[in-house]
This record gives sequence, C-alpha cells and structure tokens, in this order.
Amino acid sequence: MARVVGMALARALVLLVAVSVLVFGATELLPSDAAQSRTGGRAGAEQLEQVREELGLHLPAWQRYLSWLAGLCRGEVGTSLVTDRPVAQIVAERLPATLTLAGCALAVAVPLTLLLAWLVGTASPRWRGPFSAVVTGVAAVPQVVFATGLIVLFAVVLGWLPPVSLLPAEGVSPFDVERLALPAMALAVPAAAFGAGLLGGAVADTVRRPHVRDAVARGLPRHRVAFRHVAPFLLAPAVRVLALTAGALIAATAVVEMMFGYAGLGELLVSSIGTRDTPVVQAVAMLGAVIVLAGSAVADVLGALSDPDRGDVRAPA
Repeated sequence: MARVVGMALARALVLLVAVSVLVFGATELLPSDAAQSRTGGRAGAEQLEQVREELGLHLPAWQRYLSWLAGLCRGEVGTSLVTDRPVAQIVAERLPATLTLAGCALAVAVPLTLLLAWLVGTASPRWRGPFSAVVTGVAAVPQVVFATGLIVLFAVVLGWLPPVSLLPAEGVSPFDVERLALPAMALAVPAAAFGAGLLGGAVADTVRRPHVRDAVARGLPRHRVAFRHVAPFLLAPAVRVLALTAGALIAATAVVEMMFGYAGLGELLVSSIGTRDTPVVQAVAMLGAVIVLAGSAVADVLGALSDPDRGDVRAPA
C-alpha cells in the first residue's frame, strides 16, 4: 500500500514540475506582455521599459521562473500585472462557479459513461459496431461545435433554456439550474462518450471471461452477474477511465465558459491571456493541473489496489 501511494505521489510531483515548465514557457511565447496591455499600447519604448522593470518583466526568463516556482512552493501565486490585485483573491472569486459547473457536469458524465460503456461492451455483435461508432463520433465532435448545436436546439429552436449564462463573478450563487443546464451538458456528453469509448473494450473483455459465461450458463439473474462477477474486474479500469474523463472535462471548461458567458476560471483564463496577465494565467493553469494530477494519482492508487490480478479482488463463486 505504502509503495503504491509513494509511486503515485512521486509520479504526480514529477509531472507537476514538468507542467510548470510548460505553463511558464507557454506564457513566455505570447506575442506581447502585460506592460503593453497596461499602457494600452500607446507608450513609448522608454516608458514601456520602465513599466517592465516595475513589473519585474525585465529579468531573465529562468530567474523569473525560479522566483515563481519558489512562490508556488510557499503558497504565493503573486499579484495581477494588470489590476494589481492578489491573484489568489481573483481566482477565489471565480472558483465556486467553475466547481459548481464541473460538479454538475461530472454528476451527469460519470453515470452516463458507465451506462454507455456497458451498452457498448455487452451489445450483440450485430449492434456493437454501429453503437461504438456513434459513441466515438460524439466524442470526436469539437467542443465548440457540440456546444453550438446545444444552443441552437435548446435555446433557439425549442426555447427551453437561455443561450448564455452570464453568471456574476461574485456575490451571487452560481447554482442556477436553467443557466447551468446547457454548459453542463456541453461538458458532460462529449466527456462521457470519450470515457465510454475507452471503457467499452474492458467491459467486452470482462463479459467474455469464463467465470462470467459460467454464471450466465447457470441461469443467474443479469443484475447479479453484473455486480458480483463483472464489476470487480472493471473497478480498476473504470477508476482510471473516470479520472481521464474528469481531466478532459475540466480542460474543456475554458471553451464552454467562454461560449456561454459563464464567469468561471475558464473564462478568467482566456481573458487573462488576452491581457497578457501571466500570473493569473499561470495560477489558473497550475490549479487545473493540480486537480487533474491529484485525480490521476488517486485513480492509480485505487486502480492498483482494486486490480484483481494483484489478488486483492476476486470474483465470488
């Protein structure tokens, strides 16, 4: 147990450092900086240089990276280069909205993933191919196209839901069923199709195992076969697939929040890229990376402990 946890934590830590390098490097490649955004692009070369010195942008990239990384280790994420507000405060204002949206989307995506994977894996040979193709096709649709289709169908044609959310960044609870429905569906359905495509093969392999066929031949009820003879062998891959699904869902929040006018971390990330507010961009990106890597580490531990090949889980007789 300790060895499994230690390996998962070490892997997550190494990946987190690698992500920090990628995030910092990506912000360095932006075509302009916060000094130009702050001065409105109307400052001369001398004034721009002065503003860059005030913001610390004149230092070498490696020095700024090490300073930023040291701050992260101390729990300090810096100050906005555009508004001079603490980045932690800016992120904290948007975090409840994004957590609410992601939570609602996951509440839909997780059972939908399991249902679709079960249908794909247990379908008859005649229907497995077409059904699998439909699931794969839904997963392959770009997020922008899928979200646009939902807006056209439910907001324009049917008129059931508002086309945009426009939730305030602070002061109002983000939990509003009508305004959450479309962005949550835009996140949940493609993520569920993606996860089902990965998990469907594991379901198909498991239902063909000898002990499962024997249980079916003995006339056991389908629900008993599913829960007592199939589920233990699916727990490990299901945990890993659901962690990947959650990561893909969280990564897609930026696109969905921008399309629906939802004032969360994704919308903050995109707007901060536009103003070249690198501390905010880096903080939001690293927060997303921490969430995804933490989920993956937990999934690795749970998956390893529940793997029937390790002898921890055995199919009942």
